[in-house]
Amino acid sequence: MGGLSIWHLLILGAVVLILFGGRGKISEIMGDVAKGIKSFRKGLADDDKPAAPPAIDHRPGVEANKVSDTQKAG
Repeated sequence: MGGLSIWHLLILGAVVLILFGGRGKISEIMGDVAKGIKSFRKGLADDDKPAAPPAIDHRPGVEANKVSDTQKAG
């Protein structure tokens, strides 16, 4: 009763084959889950990139906080 018999191994092998083998529905679902995880990780990595700092106009006589007409229209 304590060991694995041939029937236990056959049943275990059948379950593993159904879950991970062949071109079954479950293996396709597992592949879709893996693609979703990869896409999620890629999205997180893209968010970590810092945004470009805003351009500063250093010309004399130009106010720092003044919004130009082209920026108002956008």
